[in-house]
Amino acid sequence: MQEFAGKVALVTGTTGIGRAIALRLAAGGAQVVSCGIEASGNDELARDASKNALTLQVETCDVTNIEQVRSVIAKTVGRLGGLDIMVNAAAIHPFGTVLETDLATWNRCMMVNVGSIYLLAHLGVPELKKRGGGSIINLASVQGYACQRGVVAYAASKGAINTLTRYVATQYGPRGIRCNALVLGLIATPVLKATMPEPLREIFRDNKLTARLGEPRDVAEMVVFLASDRSRYITGQLLPVDGGFYAHTPTSAPVQALIKKMQS
Repeated sequence: MQEFAGKVALVTGTTGIGRAIALRLAAGGAQVVSCGIEASGNDELARDASKNALTLQVETCDVTNIEQVRSVIAKTVGRLGGLDIMVNAAAIHPFGTVLETDLATWNRCMMVNVGSIYLLAHLGVPELKKRGGGSIINLASVQGYACQRGVVAYAASKGAINTLTRYVATQYGPRGIRCNALVLGLIATPVLKATMPEPLREIFRDNKLTARLGEPRDVAEMVVFLASDRSRYITGQLLPVDGGFYAHTPTSAPVQALIKKMQS
């Protein structure tokens, strides 16, 4: 269904979730510009788009560099005539407690995860206003609600995204610009599958009411909804895409495991 015909979308992040979002928007008829810093991810996305005859351009960009972001937005508007949708999927996930996280790691995480969203809003909102409005979708995390041990910089950055999302929605709603965030649970990206041991993944799976981890396409489908006119009355919201991770008490999974053990 070409529901995004005539729309222009800019997506940060060309691997994992960002890749799935860019391809899904392009499949829906949007003219997509996807930007990322990893050459391998950029090349793979470009090949996938070409193979499927999708209107998708890939740009190399450090989303923490204001001049590079400015250049990507200018190229997007210059080539495609405007900007209607912005999706912020670029992120890094450093590990470490407050004592273990050095200042350079903290600053880099904040700049990639939150600063990039600020830069796209700072430079992109004027272009959305020229089109009479648009939709901004930010990717947040359940870590912004309740934390685990050892991911302080990541969790703090994702909490900041929640506030920034609501601020942008409040500030520019009267100009037709909607801004929402997806609060993600554990998503089984290729990187996660390669780096997280199966026993650890099983713990998260046991706490999903869907009995499975999320897939990038699950996130992409929610992005499509929020980018479309079907969600035109939804803004300033933090929408969970977590398989019901926080819909139950922390004791639910171990209680169910105990019941099964007693019944066997």
